[in-house]
This record gives sequence, C-alpha cells and structure tokens, in this order.
Amino acid sequence: MLLVIDVGNTNIVAGVFENKKLKMHWRFSTDRSKTADEYGILLRSMFDYCDVPMTEVSSIIMSSVVPPVLVPLCHMCERYFNLQPMVVGPGVKNGISIKYDNPKEVGADRIVNAVAAFDKYAKLGKPMIIVDFGTATTFCALLPTGEYLGGAIVPGIGISTEALFQRTAKLPRIELIKPKNIICRNTVNSMQAGVMYGSVGQMEFIINHMKEELGGEAYVIATGGFANMMSEESDTIDVVEPFLTLDGLRILHEKNIK
Repeated sequence: MLLVIDVGNTNIVAGVFENKKLKMHWRFSTDRSKTADEYGILLRSMFDYCDVPMTEVSSIIMSSVVPPVLVPLCHMCERYFNLQPMVVGPGVKNGISIKYDNPKEVGADRIVNAVAAFDKYAKLGKPMIIVDFGTATTFCALLPTGEYLGGAIVPGIGISTEALFQRTAKLPRIELIKPKNIICRNTVNSMQAGVMYGSVGQMEFIINHMKEELGGEAYVIATGGFANMMSEESDTIDVVEPFLTLDGLRILHEKNIK
C-alpha cells in the first residue's frame, strides 16, 4: 500500500491507497516543533483506529510547502516504516510543462494538483482552472496539453477572518458560516457576510478573467477546506475534488516508481 502525505501551512493531510482506491485519510495540524517520534506516534495511533495495518505500507510519497517539517517527517518514515520517502521536487517526473518564469518557485501543492487535474480532466479538451482553498487560496491555469501557465495567489478565507480579529480592537473572532442576508444587523453576521460573499466575489472575478485569458472557456476544479462551501455559492465551479492533492501524489508515485 502507498502512504501519501501532503504538508500544508495549516494542516497535514495523509492517506493510504490500495492501488487507486483511497482506503483511509487523516488531517492533523502542521507543527514545526514536532519531532520525528511525535509524528511517528501520531500516525501509528491513527493506523490503530482503521482497518489498514501500518505494516502493509510499502511506499511513501510526500509533498510540502513547509520545508522545516520535511526533515522530521523523513526521519519518521525511516524510523517507523523502514522506508525512504519520495519527496516531490526537482528530479521527480510529473508530466507537466511548467511555464513559470522560474519553475522552482511553483509550490509543490500546486504541481501535485495540476498533475491530478491533468490526469482526470485533460480528456475534456478544455483549459483547466484549479482553485485550492487552503491557508492561501491559489488559482492555477492548465492547458489540456499539459502546460502549466501559472495563476494567482490570494490570502485564504481563514487568514482573512483571523486578520479582522487580530488587527482590529473591537471585532471578535467568528465562526465562518454563511449568514442569511448580506445586509446584517449585528457585528458577527456582518463579518461573516463580508468574508464569505467577499471571497465569492473575488473568486468569481479571478476565474472569469482567467477564462478570458484562456480564450473564454475553462473547466473549473475546486479543492481544499472551503471548496464545498464556495461551490454552493457560485456557478463558476464545475466540480469539487476534496482529495485532488492526495490523488496527485498517487499519480506522481506511479509515474516515478520505476
């Protein structure tokens, strides 16, 4: 079985694949202070509560946008799984032609998402726009020929909410849910409306302008923690893929295993 690990700025998402089937997945906080043993014990405890034995993991692949976490995770793989993990980066074949000015600047998560989107949706023959609602919200443009053109990066929805709380004297920390109206009669609902509907408007504006630059049409794929919520509020999203990154890691492993 294949263990895939995606290290984000806020959360680490891990999953176990048997062939192409995702058998189990977990999400836990990214902690730069954790040691290899702490991560190992955490993963071992998660395996204890599922039907997949830890001993059946035969390969590991990781991607990370938090370099300090890579070292303890690699040590964890060696100590607790007796495996050397494959790490997404230079030297890993991805089948994507990156048209960035400096391809090394593209985050591993954006590459992994592009690999999965290309594998799943290039057959439609349309350009693709991948929106990942993570700590930062990223918009990536991909041609059906496999050319990664670049995109846009904006503060994530969670960051926007926290900024209101931390940088203002009287505004409270809020739960991010959709209010009934956009004209709200209390502070909490007003903040929720501003963050939610403002994010929807921002998303639609960027997607529509990206479509214009791509020739007027594109297939929009959303992933990340707020993808379902944003999809409910906008017709610009064609499909929600909650495990796009994990699928991309599996595909990258298949491309490089030989």
